[in-house]
Amino acid sequence: MIEVELSRIIVDEEKREQVIVLKECSGSRLLPIVIGMSEAAAIKMHLSGFTPPRPLTHDLMCTFLGTLDTNLERVVIDKLVDSTFHAKLYIKTNNNGTKTIDARPSDSIALAVRTKAPIFVEEEVFDKLAQEK
Repeated sequence: MIEVELSRIIVDEEKREQVIVLKECSGSRLLPIVIGMSEAAAIKMHLSGFTPPRPLTHDLMCTFLGTLDTNLERVVIDKLVDSTFHAKLYIKTNNNGTKTIDARPSDSIALAVRTKAPIFVEEEVFDKLAQEK
């Protein structure tokens, strides 16, 4: 697995799509992933320090995890199927070890930036679409 970090969010007005760009932590390759507008907005708001008057969905999920005395251990983007990325959330529990939950990469990254959990991409997935910086 390759550890990555969120490098930037690109809004392409012409194509009407949002792209998150992940950069490998120990290299210079980049992995672009197209995401939805609401997920891009949720990530941007958190990174800019904006606190909404009421919790947004990803904030609610973080509160939910904390209330259950669990934490997001890591995010793994593990598959690319028909141009669609798939991810897994690894949730650490105090009494049952680690649980794995299927999730969209955009939601996974929105949770990871809130919890400061590491993000990984399976090498096979990264190698298919990675671009040199």
